[in-house]
Amino acid sequence: MLMSQPWLGGCSRRTSTAGTSRAQTASAAITPRLAADGGVDRRLVSKIAEVGPLGAPDANGVRLPAGFRARVIARTRERVVTGKEYLWHASPDGGATFGTEDGGWIYVSNSEEPRGGGVGAVRFDRDGVIVDAYAILSNTSTNCAGGPTPWSTWLSCEEIAKGQVYECDPRGARPATVRPALGTFRHEAVSIDPVRHHAYLTEDEPDGCFYRFVPDALGAHGFADLSAGRLEVAVVELGAVSWRPVPDPRYEKSTPTRFQVRAATHFNGGEGIWWHDGVVYFTTKGDNRVHAFDTRSSKIRVLYDAAREKSPLLYGVDNVTVSASGDVLVAEDGGRMKIVAILPSGELKELMQLVGHPDSEITGPAFDPSGTRLYFSSQRGVRGGTTFEITGPFHVEA
Repeated sequence: MLMSQPWLGGCSRRTSTAGTSRAQTASAAITPRLAADGGVDRRLVSKIAEVGPLGAPDANGVRLPAGFRARVIARTRERVVTGKEYLWHASPDGGATFGTEDGGWIYVSNSEEPRGGGVGAVRFDRDGVIVDAYAILSNTSTNCAGGPTPWSTWLSCEEIAKGQVYECDPRGARPATVRPALGTFRHEAVSIDPVRHHAYLTEDEPDGCFYRFVPDALGAHGFADLSAGRLEVAVVELGAVSWRPVPDPRYEKSTPTRFQVRAATHFNGGEGIWWHDGVVYFTTKGDNRVHAFDTRSSKIRVLYDAAREKSPLLYGVDNVTVSASGDVLVAEDGGRMKIVAILPSGELKELMQLVGHPDSEITGPAFDPSGTRLYFSSQRGVRGGTTFEITGPFHVEA
């Protein structure tokens, strides 16, 4: 299994802690993703285009199409598993799932708490029963989004001025490792291109940048070694993207990372990002746009722009994930508290809405490996952060 290979490089500049004595979880290895892009199994086919209209809210305020059901799996400051001491974290944000060798899976979730952030994890058995919950990263700050890797680790991003990216073991069996080569800035999210072995990163600033990390070498797992490489920033001219090296990616001098290349193109509040089939999708909340960067042609376009819609169905764009067939699922920060899919045809399809969750946002959308369960959180729910599971026919076997 890939997780049996050692992590390469990455000496921590600050102390981080994660569970290292989890014998009950270390025995079952993480399964490398068949999709190789952090998504669901590519042998599945999305049925999202066939989803019907949303119905009335359930007891937890979740509106769903017919044939779907929801349950709460965790709440802030409450035990996730009866008899286990671990309490679910506050301000749940970005998340992802990881299949396990025994047929189960793990959902990881960031905590966007200042000075008390980190990452929590919920483990399920093959039947979807919650069997464990634990921390895999602690003592960090404002962990917003991040991204899964094709070698089945989680990259957790700090959304602070000198934020770092931490590589975490979803099992909690290995300590998290800081990855300073990915740059020092107000990180939002990251996505790995498993074909060209690049990492793409967003920056949550009104004048933030779109970055690319080019590794010096591949790791023992056959993908990018994140311990050393070149951080580059995007320059967009008439839809064509070129890349310029960032002179001081660790922000050790006086100029913030986003201002070090004069020609860099600035984006209004970078948010979620996801690589799928050669295209990097990312959102910018300041102008409510979803962008699509084609890694093969080096061209970028606007996939969705709320300002161009007479009655926007999607507003407050934030975290993203992508189905096996290329449906781009966008979670709303505010807006109408929905998850909306942008189909390959360009049509928008509502998949979920939360009612009665004022002043909150939808975070951490992620499918389980089967593509039939979708996880997400209401970051500031009725009783604090609330993490949900939706079960239904999002995907079927091809």
